[in-house]
Amino acid sequence: MTSLLHVIDTTGPGGAETVFIDLATRLPKDRYRPVVVIRGKGWVYEELQRRGIEPVILDAKGSFNWRFLLALYRLIRRERVDLVQSHLLGSNVYCALAGWLARVPVAATFHGSVDIVEQERLKGMKFAAINLGAHAIIAVTDSLRDDLLERTPLRSDRLQVIYNGIDTARFQQPKSDRLRRKFGWPDTVRVIGSLGNIRPAKGYDILLQTAAQLGRQSDPYRFLIAGQGNGPRYDELLALRSELGLEEVVRFLGFQDDAAEFLANLDLFLSSSISEGLPLSAIQAMVAGVPLVATRVGGYVGLVDDRVTGWLVEPGNSQTLAAGIETVAGDAALRARLAKHARQYAIETFDISVMLGTYQDLYEQLISDVSG
Repeated sequence: MTSLLHVIDTTGPGGAETVFIDLATRLPKDRYRPVVVIRGKGWVYEELQRRGIEPVILDAKGSFNWRFLLALYRLIRRERVDLVQSHLLGSNVYCALAGWLARVPVAATFHGSVDIVEQERLKGMKFAAINLGAHAIIAVTDSLRDDLLERTPLRSDRLQVIYNGIDTARFQQPKSDRLRRKFGWPDTVRVIGSLGNIRPAKGYDILLQTAAQLGRQSDPYRFLIAGQGNGPRYDELLALRSELGLEEVVRFLGFQDDAAEFLANLDLFLSSSISEGLPLSAIQAMVAGVPLVATRVGGYVGLVDDRVTGWLVEPGNSQTLAAGIETVAGDAALRARLAKHARQYAIETFDISVMLGTYQDLYEQLISDVSG
């Protein structure tokens, strides 16, 4: 039995967090014993408990927390951990150092370019630590791998790509009109939805400007934004929506626990992102058979075959985004073709069994290398 330690920086809902939970809970139980560390309570904690995992909570506040590093090292020793799987920059740094001290292999996964911004404090030292202790460095997209190679000193011989995966069967649901009925929208309205937490990288301000470009009350588009939102950024978006007169056109739904049911309500999936890793929400939409309009950034470049499995436009421009929506929404044959090709590709490429199998092969190789 392999004892596998899973560690992540964040506590709220998101794509990286979903992959973290899936790796901790879906690997073969007769082969792997999960030990899970998170930074505090929240959605991740609750979802782990729902799946039968009681995580260890270790506080890691501060720019560099030696107590957290020491606690990780002691946990590795106490639980006789054979391998460490970390996610996101902070956990990748701490786990690489703890693994190096404990002499156990570490697999460090990056989920987006947000982890490698130029302004990152002590950037050189952090990536040096990862090079020291991480036996495998994983990027979730080809474009992210290229970005890591270009903008960081991470070792190319340890860098590989493993695509995120989803439970594709869960997202193949019948269409729903629940949200259309909830808001009193007629069948003539095109329901356009975005799924992702409210943060600058999602470009929701551009989405609002796009909605304004397409018109207001009398026009056939309504927008739904599903994602956790609070704080100054959310307040700014609400103010912009009011300024543009879009209160009845764009609805913020907050976090939606059932992403599959949300997607079943949509006529079109929209991403206005200005930066993106591998967007699980877009893969979910593709599997759900919802045609996709997205900006040409990050993971979307490798995920979407433009004009075949989705419709890509340049980022940061509400006019081009609006034009893309009108093109796809106005052509039933095009929507059907994009949805069909996207579903087939996503199911074949991103089913969770593919991701779990690839990670498991990696773990077996790392453990074999150390023991051999």
